[in-house]
Amino acid sequence: MKLYADSAAVDAVLPLLRDGLVRGVTTNPSILARDGLGAADLPRLYDEFSAAGADEIFLQATGATRAALLADAQRIAAFGHRIVVKVPATQDGFRVAHELLQQDVRVLLTAVYSLAQATFAASLGVDYIAPYFGRLVDSGEDGLSKVANMTQVLSATRTRVLVASVRSPNAAATLALNGVSHITADVPVLLAMMVDPVTEQSAAEFERVAAAALPTA
Repeated sequence: MKLYADSAAVDAVLPLLRDGLVRGVTTNPSILARDGLGAADLPRLYDEFSAAGADEIFLQATGATRAALLADAQRIAAFGHRIVVKVPATQDGFRVAHELLQQDVRVLLTAVYSLAQATFAASLGVDYIAPYFGRLVDSGEDGLSKVANMTQVLSATRTRVLVASVRSPNAAATLALNGVSHITADVPVLLAMMVDPVTEQSAAEFERVAAAALPTA
């Protein structure tokens, strides 16, 4: 199981990385914009996340044409060895993904919404695909079945399913129960995954008993 922080909020992400709680960070243009950031900030984000201990840093390439998308992906890949370049799962994106793989660049095809896209991605040999679980559910799809099917189909390939748009601890646990081993979520969701009221009560009780057992002066 690997968990990633789906955020560009440096102040929130760095403590998780430094404490070894997540394996890396995922971002996209929407996440960057939410924190007032853009493409020009990507080199700095890479350096900060890398220095804090991220194993993998997923940054998304953009471009209105195939050539522009490839050029941006190559720019991002040059940041360092921890980079996994995110490319949209469009027809141009599939073509660019193939070219990047030929250049030994690690690739995630993002916004994968169909089993057919997942199958095609695996045939290319990309490192990851990213279905957006919450958005699948929002669209009226059976998001859990769709993601579980992708996971099953890709289980015998080198391509891993990294599920994004995971909006609650329960969603993360349910996905894990259905075979998902790579999940990215926003920092509040990740923090909430570590908390259970009964655990908190038990920990408080342990402390109370331990304090009562201390010898008095």
